[in-house]
Parts: sequence; C-alpha cells; structure tokens
Amino acid sequence: MYAIVNFKGFQYKVEENKVLKVSYIEGLEEGSELELSDVIFISDNGNVKVGNPVVDNAKVIAEVIGSGRDKKVIVFKKKRRKGYSKKQGHRQYFTQIKIKEILQ
Repeated sequence: MYAIVNFKGFQYKVEENKVLKVSYIEGLEEGSELELSDVIFISDNGNVKVGNPVVDNAKVIAEVIGSGRDKKVIVFKKKRRKGYSKKQGHRQYFTQIKIKEILQ
C-alpha cells in the first residue's frame, strides 16, 4: 500500500515505515507526530483511489525523527571574457520523518 501526498508544495510517494527527507518544519521536536491530510492518490493492492483534488477522509500519520542540513550545493556564476566569476555554497535545512500509517 502506498500513497502520494502533497506537502509544502512537493509531492512525495509514501509507504508505511518509510523514512523521508522533507522541507524543514519549524517548531517540531523529535518524536512528535505529524498529520498529512493532502492525500492525492492511494493504491492498495490494485484498488486505486484518485482524489479530486484530494481523497476524502484520507490522511497519513508520520513521526518526526530529526532535522539537519543537507549536502552543500555549489552555485557558480561566470561571464566569459569579462573577468567576472562568483562562487557560493548553500546548505538547505531538512526534517526527517517516518511514515507510521496510511488511513483511508
């Protein structure tokens, strides 16, 4: 059984006991529960439910495992023959969640 969930502008394919890295959620501690209610699609052994835009009475329960910072992304800009180049790095914050159950 799996579901597709819309969360903070991104769509994630979730299954029970799966660990995901999502955009940073401020104010949540480790061990707290999170309810994702924008379920777009549910598949249960061939039985498919598609929402319009979301599936009615469906939600996903998740537990916050922790948070941190992702790998560094290098941003490099250059204009040829002008003597201009600029190098910057960026590390995005993330929250790790574990999917506990999918309710229909």
